[in-house]
Amino acid sequence: MALVHEFAKFGTVGGLGIFVNLGVFNVCRGATGLPVVRCSVIATTVAIAFNYLGLRYFTYRDRDKGHRSREVFLFAAFSGVGLVIENGILYAATYGFGWASPFLSNVFKFLGIATATLFRFWSYRAWVFRALPGHVTRHEPGHGGAAGDGGHGEPSNSTSKPAAYHPETTAPPP
Repeated sequence: MALVHEFAKFGTVGGLGIFVNLGVFNVCRGATGLPVVRCSVIATTVAIAFNYLGLRYFTYRDRDKGHRSREVFLFAAFSGVGLVIENGILYAATYGFGWASPFLSNVFKFLGIATATLFRFWSYRAWVFRALPGHVTRHEPGHGGAAGDGGHGEPSNSTSKPAAYHPETTAPPP
C-alpha cells in the first residue's frame, strides 16, 4: 500500500512535469527556429528542475536530507540518462523514420517521457531519495503486518532488532 501511495505522489509530480515538458516543448517549437530535438532537450531540462523540487519537497520529503550534494548529483545523473532515453526516442522517430509533423513529434515526445519515467521512478527511489536507516513506510492496518513486527508494519525501535533491508523503502546495500 505504501508503494501505491508513493507511486501516486510520484505520478502527481510527474504528471505536472509532463505538462511543463510538453508546454515548453511546443512553445519552443512555435516561437523559435530550433530543431525539434533541441527544443525537446530544453523542455526536458526545464521539467527536470521542476520535478526535482516536486519530488524533494512533496513525494520524498520524509527521506534522508543529510547528503544534499550527493542527492543533487545523483538526481542530475539519472535525469541525464532519462533525458537521453526520452529524446533518443524522439530523435529516432524524427531523423530515423522522418516522422516530424507537430502531431507525431508530440506523440513520440510523450512515448519518450513514458519510457524514461519507468527508469526514473526506479532510480530515484532506489538511489537518490533513499529512506532513512531503520525507517519503514507505514502501512494501513491489514495491509502490511502487525505493529511492532519490525517488518512492514510500525518500525520497531528496539536496539536488539537492527533495521532490516526492505527493498521497497531503501536502496540496495552498496
